Parts: sequence; C-alpha cells; structure tokens
Amino acid sequence: MALNCAMINATRDPVPLPHEQFITTVDSGAEVILHIPDAPPEGSASAGGSGGSQKLKAMGRLWITDSRFLFTSAPDSSFDSLSVPLHAILSTKFHQPTFGGNYFTFEIKPSSGGGLTDGTNVELRFKNRPMFEFVAVLEKTRERAIYMKRQAAQEDEGLPTYSSPEESSSVSMIGGIPVENPPEYGS
Repeated sequence: MALNCAMINATRDPVPLPHEQFITTVDSGAEVILHIPDAPPEGSASAGGSGGSQKLKAMGRLWITDSRFLFTSAPDSSFDSLSVPLHAILSTKFHQPTFGGNYFTFEIKPSSGGGLTDGTNVELRFKNRPMFEFVAVLEKTRERAIYMKRQAAQEDEGLPTYSSPEESSSVSMIGGIPVENPPEYGS
C-alpha cells in the first residue's frame, strides 16, 4: 500500500517529478512509524471511517527533494511508500529522550485519496546514523518550499489592474487655478 503515493522504479527509488531536485538521502536504516487516527476501513476511499486508528511501521530508505519527503520500504513491510509534500508538513518536533535514541516527529496534512486522515503523525528514527544533521536539512528545505509556495500564490493573486482616469481637456481655470481644487489653494 502506498500512502500519499510516490511512484517508484524497479530499484525502489522514487521517480522524480519534473524539475524536482534531490537534496539528501538516507540509504538504509530509516524507520518510519505512521500513526493514523480513525483510519477508514480497508478498501474504502473515504476518510474518517470506523476503521479505528492504525499504527504502521516500516524500515527502508528516504529522500528529501526540494518539494517532497519520500520514503520507500522493504517489500515485506506494512506499507510500500510515503510521499509528503514539504508544505504539507504542519508541525515538527525533534525528541532527545534521556534513555533511548533521538527521533523526529511531524504531523502532515494528507493528500486527498492518499490513504491518510487528518491528524496523521510520522515518527522517524535512524538505526545507523545521527539524526540532527538530517533534521536541519529537512527543516531548512521545508521552510524554503513553504516560502516558494507563498511567493507563487502571491504572484498568481497579483495586484489589481488600475487604469488612469481619463484626462479632462476642459479644465476650468480661474486666475490660473483649476476650479476642482479647494478654495484655499490660491490663497
């Protein structure tokens, strides 16, 4: 099952979108745990069903591109892949527990028909590498993606077109002062 679907090739690498650039990868040892609240029943496309909450866990590889967080798992995992647009990451938190390894969590806004529901959380752990550097790259790339999306929205919105008022060729003048001006203008 692919969640928020990512197209993957025969070597289980994600297929990039047009003009998408890969920023960093984690080639092995990435563990992703998805906490999906009130998941729809299996085989149902509607969100918010009576399927109860789900916890899906998978080991695999992940990528950060300039627009997405991507994860592909081993073939025998509970889910196949996960793709999250960076602007759909709503909140993030880096955890440094006293006992145990560091981990990173984030809440996502699910894509329509992606198999996730509102309130879905992703928990990310690394088995063989430090996490802090990866989190810094993800946060910086996410901030840039959000900024670029806002810029594009502002450009699409644009400013209203203003037209200059038609010039009047018959301006009344009294003593070299236009009549449309206030009386104090000539004093």
